[in-house]
Amino acid sequence: MKHIVHFEPITPEVYDSYIEVGIVAYNQHYLHLWPNENSAPYIESSFTKEVLEKEEVDPNTILYRILRNKKAIGVLKITLDAPLANFSKDEALYIDKIYILNEYSGKGVGKKVLQFAMLRAKKMKKKIVWLDTMQKGPALDFYLKNGFEIHSESKVTLPNILEDEKLMWVMIKKC
Repeated sequence: MKHIVHFEPITPEVYDSYIEVGIVAYNQHYLHLWPNENSAPYIESSFTKEVLEKEEVDPNTILYRILRNKKAIGVLKITLDAPLANFSKDEALYIDKIYILNEYSGKGVGKKVLQFAMLRAKKMKKKIVWLDTMQKGPALDFYLKNGFEIHSESKVTLPNILEDEKLMWVMIKKC
């Protein structure tokens, strides 16, 4: 049986599920960034009902639960109009978050997420899709294999991240 991946825009009824899956998936992949593996600063800035309520009413932000066979397996956050360097807000879509539960990594879900974002960008007549990824770790290779190119360097700006883990790449893919 083929495993179907869906992208469900969140509503208040699924906040708890989005928060739970987002926290678990983030911690599975990124605890090493934090002193004593304490990701609370990030969780508090990304995965609370108050944060979701603000993001959901922002017309420039769309939050999705990633579902596989109707089960929540990850989260996706897209910023629709997000300028980058020489690209105006009308030309660029930003993938802010992609967090997928470990047990679904390597099963084609991430590729479907990127295809979904690219399709959205093309419908909006964007020129690029861009994202940030850690310079260390498997995500960089994944994005390169899926047609993204390194555009520039950036750094994590959240407080408390370990200094030697702050470096990121800004990556772009043309639509």
